[in-house]
Amino acid sequence: MESSRPSSDLSHYLGAFRRHWWIALVATGAGLGGGAVLAHTMPKVYESSASVLVQPMDQDSNAEGGRTKSAVNLDTEAQLVASGAVLVKATTLLRSDLSPVELAKSVSVQVPPNTTVLVITFRADTPERAQAGSHAFAEAYLRNREDTARALLDRRIRSLNLKVKQLTTALTGFNAKLAGAKKGSPTESNLQSLRNNSQNQLNSLTGKLNELTTTMVGGGSIISDSRLPEEPTSPNKWLNIGTGGMIGLLLGLGLAYLRERFDRRLISAGDVRDRGRVQVLAALDERSTPHYDDVLQPYGPGGRIFNRLRNEVLASLQEDDRIIVVTGTSRGSASTLVAANLAAALARTGSDVVLIGAHLPDSVVDAAPLARMFGVAPTPGLSDLLAGRVSLGRTLQRAPRIPSLRVITTGGAATAAGLMQSQRLKDTLQHLHRQGGFVIIEAPSTTSSADAQSLASLADAAILAVELRRSLRPALVDAAEQLQRVGTPLLGAVVLPKLPAPQPGDQSVSPAVTLTAETEGPTQQLSYAGRQRERADEAADRAGAGTDGDEQ
Repeated sequence: MESSRPSSDLSHYLGAFRRHWWIALVATGAGLGGGAVLAHTMPKVYESSASVLVQPMDQDSNAEGGRTKSAVNLDTEAQLVASGAVLVKATTLLRSDLSPVELAKSVSVQVPPNTTVLVITFRADTPERAQAGSHAFAEAYLRNREDTARALLDRRIRSLNLKVKQLTTALTGFNAKLAGAKKGSPTESNLQSLRNNSQNQLNSLTGKLNELTTTMVGGGSIISDSRLPEEPTSPNKWLNIGTGGMIGLLLGLGLAYLRERFDRRLISAGDVRDRGRVQVLAALDERSTPHYDDVLQPYGPGGRIFNRLRNEVLASLQEDDRIIVVTGTSRGSASTLVAANLAAALARTGSDVVLIGAHLPDSVVDAAPLARMFGVAPTPGLSDLLAGRVSLGRTLQRAPRIPSLRVITTGGAATAAGLMQSQRLKDTLQHLHRQGGFVIIEAPSTTSSADAQSLASLADAAILAVELRRSLRPALVDAAEQLQRVGTPLLGAVVLPKLPAPQPGDQSVSPAVTLTAETEGPTQQLSYAGRQRERADEAADRAGAGTDGDEQ
């Protein structure tokens, strides 16, 4: 049982989303539309990139821990692209009104792995500005690198010129001293050695100076210049629309869950079982649900369902249990249909069954539904019996089509309210119980009166008739609690789809009780419309003629 719980919860959630699919659909559509509007209204951003090959120079030194093994630390060079000197040069090249700090926000640099290349990317609101910005930053970086290298070279040349000048002055002094020194003296020998040493140094410095003065300064080159972008990189139209649709879908699923969570209506048989915690004995759909005044055929779709319901009820009853009350969780004819068809299914097995109509009609349209369904007279019935006007034998009427079934209708127009707790009803039920047959009581709904609870206290078992989309979960829970408080075992629920309300103009649901102009004794005689349709039409014609005469 525990292992099946997650799957039932999953099916419950899936059923909730399936019932409220339109919420998810509308939210997804709104998300797609919002993404499209956002993509249309967001400012467009274009990107253009230029690739710069960085060449090492004599003054470059590879920093320890650099990502590349070249003589140039590209991580350092990438930072130099956004340095102040480069930004000033790029601003000058672009002739932009923006400050260098604002331009720095639009440039980014990437270093492809295992290369000595810098990819400089510039973002702008137009393709032309993006192309010009990328090229300007690449050019400004190379110029800055070249200027830096030239400045270092100039400093080295100045340093060498200073040393050459010093050595030239020293040689002049040595030559003057040699002119006055004695030949073959130690002084002459020492001066010649110093002059030769200085001359060698001067020759070396002169060679280096000549090399530096002829050195070509070049820190790199643009190997892939920036191109004019054809499409904006932001906003991404399809990405925004897809993201909006996904957000809308998630929001729709959340709204569907919240609607299901706070919707008190019972929508499916799973709601009765999971949310109401009531066992479902049978579930009918639109194809198997009886019409307003139908008794289902035993071999039709609905009849087979009630046959299985009969078998489950018989298996659940104790040996001495005979009285079953059927009550609804909402106003309507759900309990009438379930009680009538269950009684018919029990009677078809040959068992003696008494069906008691204790559910007084909600309107004149619903008058005496049991009489119409089984073809018996609407009076006398239960209200007449409890009022003491007739005996039990006169109220029991055998159904013509089902010989084992006897029906006690609700009776005349007089209400039986307040008589459901009478001793006469208890004695009647005890007498029927002693006869050994089954007694099915069609009770009013638990939400309309306390009679259902009173009748359940006299019964051996109870069945709830739940009409989907009309019954509320609190009403179902309250009905189960009412039965529990009086100690009546609840066998389960029979679930029906929402039944159409009977219309007065519909002949199939025309009132089964019509008043005639004739009277016998102290009470008016009532004629059954289903069995004596012609007499009812004639009575209506006579009543219409009489009315016309009164108007005249």
